[in-house]
Amino acid sequence: MSTFYQLIARSLNGQLVSMEDYAGKVVLVVNTASHCGFTPQYSGLEALYKKYAAQGLVVLGFPCNQFGKQEPGSADDIAQTCYINYGVSFPMFDKVEVNGATAHPVFRYLKNELPGLLGKRIKWNFTKFLIGRDGEPIKRFAPNTTPEKIEAAILAALLR
Repeated sequence: MSTFYQLIARSLNGQLVSMEDYAGKVVLVVNTASHCGFTPQYSGLEALYKKYAAQGLVVLGFPCNQFGKQEPGSADDIAQTCYINYGVSFPMFDKVEVNGATAHPVFRYLKNELPGLLGKRIKWNFTKFLIGRDGEPIKRFAPNTTPEKIEAAILAALLR
């Protein structure tokens, strides 16, 4: 079994979720923030999710306050931004750290498997990790890579 499927995270509403729940799906993991220049990417992420969910895509949003303190709010504040302002329907998780000693295990794993320009660190909000149906990480995308620009990679993963 893939290491990814052995990880767990707490949803925005406080429930523990096993990544094994997403076995057989193509997963896009994104560290998000509600007060970031990239926050409008929520709309593009939601569009991809709606377009490809029936084919097996799931987007997982992980709010993070490590970059410019751009996610300072509570779970209710985050929900307000995601669900009401951007119409997000994909799963959102509790606020996490993505770098440093207290980085969430999902991000420790993904950074180790797919290092970026800064090595095993995340540069900023809206870094995206694409994971195949087998739970193996495929590709990492920079924060400024819009959801629309990764659609081809998602489609290729869905067709594998």
